[in-house]
Amino acid sequence: MRKFIERAIQKLSKLDEEQIRALILDLAGEHERIELVLDSMNVGVLVCTGDHSLVLVNKAAERMVPFATQEWYERPVWDAIGDREIADFVRTTLINQDSAQDREFTLDTNGVNRMLSCSILPLVGSGTIQGSILHVEDVTEKRAREARLRRAESLASLTTLAAGVAHEIKNPLGSIGIHIQLLQKALKGAGDGDDFDRDRFDRARMESYIDVVNEEVDRLNRIVVDFLFAVRPIDVHLEEHCLNEVVHELLEFVKYELEEADIELIAELDAGIDNIELDVKYLKQALMNMVKNAIAAMPNGGVLRVLTSQKGDDVVLRISDNGIGMSDEIMSKIFEPYFTTKDFGSGIGLTLVYKVIKEHNGEIAVISQEGKGTTFTISFPVPQKQQHLLGWNGDRT
Repeated sequence: MRKFIERAIQKLSKLDEEQIRALILDLAGEHERIELVLDSMNVGVLVCTGDHSLVLVNKAAERMVPFATQEWYERPVWDAIGDREIADFVRTTLINQDSAQDREFTLDTNGVNRMLSCSILPLVGSGTIQGSILHVEDVTEKRAREARLRRAESLASLTTLAAGVAHEIKNPLGSIGIHIQLLQKALKGAGDGDDFDRDRFDRARMESYIDVVNEEVDRLNRIVVDFLFAVRPIDVHLEEHCLNEVVHELLEFVKYELEEADIELIAELDAGIDNIELDVKYLKQALMNMVKNAIAAMPNGGVLRVLTSQKGDDVVLRISDNGIGMSDEIMSKIFEPYFTTKDFGSGIGLTLVYKVIKEHNGEIAVISQEGKGTTFTISFPVPQKQQHLLGWNGDRT
């Protein structure tokens, strides 16, 4: 359209009155079409000139944004907006020549709360910044759906946790109950008070029953500790460290266990990776769980590969084994609390791994194939030394 206008202007002196009238009608039709497109959008659009004067507002913006006056044309955009918080945000962002993404505001409209998401972007044309665009979206229902989904997920997770804890607690409680009954029976058989018969009192047997009760109490305590660790926020203290050092220390700690299990260790730690923010204690605990799982997956020996590398703004850690692998069904459940394929597993190990990685702002993914092994890939973000914003001066486009 711009090129068409430029060509028309060049030929304007050669056009007669009828041709000029047709050109104006074409331009008016095109302008009307653009207005229809803008007014048909379900997101608000406000366009400002280089001096922040408001020159265009579509219908969605008129519905969503509270205006201080209906005479908004060519007024500073922050003066035209009726909500003080949004107006201050717009003014500060534009004056500082910053960009802003998805800043959310809550408005009270006749007793009903609405949530607006606002973004401010540069209006670029011919390689220069000619103004700004305020993009407004009503995210009230979206946030409500997300909240409902989080509540449903929390309830489902709590249900799974409760079922897992109940299952885990049931066995030691049963064992404790049985051995207390045996103690009561033995004491009754030996008599009590004046009728107590020392010859019939089997001290060794009594102590064996008490030992079992103590063991089961310890087992219950471990279950409760694991459960609390799974549901409580982790108090991580992130400090800048080299991931290679943490991994190296862990591998040194487990190397004799790997040798005993006839597992060859191949460690390829990229010396050029950036430091990341991590909690050494918690991360070692998580990585230890992963290595233990890899050892269990290779009962007849095998190869454990541990690699670090850097991809863009992420430091990547891969832990691979060539063990028994997992089916797709098992792989989809491994991070769920109390899910385990081991005869004597708690089912909490990989749940804790997932939680620790998330507390490090990382991502964890797994690929596996039955009979061929499993690979866990963990990505950690490299801390940014400074925030990069889009410059709004004439030197940046």
